[in-house]
Amino acid sequence: MRIHREGTNVLILLFILLAALNVPVWLYMPPVVVPLTLSAISVVMYLLVFNFFRCPRRTYTGVRRNHVVSSVDGEVVAIERVYEAEWLKRDAIMLSVFMSPLNVHANWFPVDGRVDYVAHHRGRFLSAYLPKASSENERSTIAMTMENGRQIVARQIAGAMARRIVTYARRGRPCSIDEHMGFIKFGSRVDLYLPLDAEILVKIGDVTRGGVTPVAIILPEEEEA
Repeated sequence: MRIHREGTNVLILLFILLAALNVPVWLYMPPVVVPLTLSAISVVMYLLVFNFFRCPRRTYTGVRRNHVVSSVDGEVVAIERVYEAEWLKRDAIMLSVFMSPLNVHANWFPVDGRVDYVAHHRGRFLSAYLPKASSENERSTIAMTMENGRQIVARQIAGAMARRIVTYARRGRPCSIDEHMGFIKFGSRVDLYLPLDAEILVKIGDVTRGGVTPVAIILPEEEEA
């Protein structure tokens, strides 16, 4: 287990701030109730933020060919047919995984292949559970071509608490299930847009692990039944 690079500065600044609050209290107030209470609150707060930025080392050991793997840790909250208007411009299966503030918030690439398109869109900060969050919230869209030639789209979506989306994907660069696609701070969700003929391996309510849990199989077009 390690701390994600997005959390290093946050944790340093938070430590300095909490120390600046606690040291004067311990120096100038009797160590009875207030200093102990403040210190306890400070420790809990720091541990929560520390936990949020944890970044486990993961290597995918499952089948890679034709497989799509969850980008994030969280709960599957939607599997439905929608129209993806930004890149695919056709109907697709949207598979959404919601991350609570307690989940790991690093995002992994869902497939091995190539990044074709990356775009960031400013927007609102509605609850990530709401269907309209996909089109109205702050978000980043990453389109990828799998090694078998099929195209998918991943969309990082900010939530009510998430105020920053970080995307490492770059157009024209290769992508790997073992690599980080980005990071979303403080709760949100990631939507995957898959071809209509994709075989979905999860159901609503299932819990996924980013870079570990297979969520779909997409065959090359020439291999379709």
